Amino acid sequence: MTQVQRTILGIDPGLANTGWGIVSQCGARLSCVAYGCISTSKDMPLAHRLMKIHRQMGAVIARFEPTCAGVETVWFGSNTQSAFATGQARGAALVACAERDLQVGEFSPSQIKLAVVGTGSADKDQVQYMVRQLLALEAVPRPDHAADALAAAICFTTHEGFAARARSAQAAGRIASLRQDRESCPTRAADVAPARFSVPSSGKETA
Repeated sequence: MTQVQRTILGIDPGLANTGWGIVSQCGARLSCVAYGCISTSKDMPLAHRLMKIHRQMGAVIARFEPTCAGVETVWFGSNTQSAFATGQARGAALVACAERDLQVGEFSPSQIKLAVVGTGSADKDQVQYMVRQLLALEAVPRPDHAADALAAAICFTTHEGFAARARSAQAAGRIASLRQDRESCPTRAADVAPARFSVPSSGKETA
């Protein structure tokens, strides 16, 4: 069986700070290639802040050439204004991914925590600790946004396995359902009237 070999970009979006991380996957082995953070000043016009995120994320993609990306979704808590700002930054980063035709997986904070720590209710310290362990890093990545971005990249690798198992289970359920229907409603070939076709001079079949 061929081992999966690819480079994955992780993104933790934010208007003030957008974290990014690059993870290399070879089979089950994951390693950290690079990570960082794109910061914008609140004194800059909004359009310029979004342009900076888009351009610098594009530069990261051009340098490391990932083929896929794991992106954290926006969590709408009590601060809706902050959530909208995060959504705008996320859109700027997603455009950069689209320009390079990256396969994008979008994951909620709880999905990322579940993939990295094993529980969707893990706290930030637990996530950072497991990112360090899974990628065999000497220290927890700083700033926090970079560690969260690496966690999103890790989630991309594990979520595919969950999705594949879910698709297999759904397929198995559909097959079992069809078999059950077939057994409960048996149909003989003689009971089905054959379709009739006429062939005109053009040679094309018509019903």
